[in-house]
Amino acid sequence: MAAYPVSCTECGACCAAFRVSFHRSELSDGQCSGVPVAMAVFEVNNTMRMRGTDDASPRCIALQGTVGEAVRCGIYADRPSPCREFGALAVIGIYERACNRARAMHGLPALPVDD
Repeated sequence: MAAYPVSCTECGACCAAFRVSFHRSELSDGQCSGVPVAMAVFEVNNTMRMRGTDDASPRCIALQGTVGEAVRCGIYADRPSPCREFGALAVIGIYERACNRARAMHGLPALPVDD
C-alpha cells in the first residue's frame, strides 16, 4: 500500500480519543527516563493512566497543538508503550481501524485500512 499523505504529526486524534494505560515501571524515577509522574494517575494495582485520557472528552495531557491540523507529543521520547505501539505502521501508510474510529470522533476523514 502506498503511503497516504497523512502523518500522526498532523492528526493526533488517537491522543484525544482513547484511554492510555501502562505499567508503572514506565514512569520516570528521576534517574531513568519515562513518563513524568505528574502526567500520570494511578489506575489499579501496577497500572497507571495518562492524565486526561479517561475524561469525558479525552485528551492526553502530553498532546500539544490542534487535532487534525498540527500536533506533537510533549513527551515523545518518553511516551508509554501503548503510544509506541499504536499506529506504528502509519509512517509507511498502513493504518489501523482504531485510527479511523479516533479520526471519526474529531470529524476527520477515514484513512485506507489494509485488511
